[in-house]
Amino acid sequence: MANNTATHWSVYFVRTRSNRLYCGITTDVSRRFKQHCDGTGAKALRGHGPLVLAWHHSAGHDRSTASKVEYQLKQIAKSRKEALIEGKVTLDDILAGINLAENNS
Repeated sequence: MANNTATHWSVYFVRTRSNRLYCGITTDVSRRFKQHCDGTGAKALRGHGPLVLAWHHSAGHDRSTASKVEYQLKQIAKSRKEALIEGKVTLDDILAGINLAENNS
């Protein structure tokens, strides 16, 4: 029997004590952020607290799509990430800009 329950993936940024941004994906942002704060999440964040959940956004209904969004966000400059966090640009703006740049290459 097929499972008709939709999974919603999110992409997020966590800010470290040194103002570094960590990007990740999850199906439960609250749970994953708690894991990061508890030291049971990504190794890259251990010992870099206190951590702040800086931003999160829906990233699709499957892991593949969310992973592609995460990869694209990891490729952009920190200034663009900060603009996204501050609401000066949207995720769609960022992704459209990347797709336009790829198409014009």
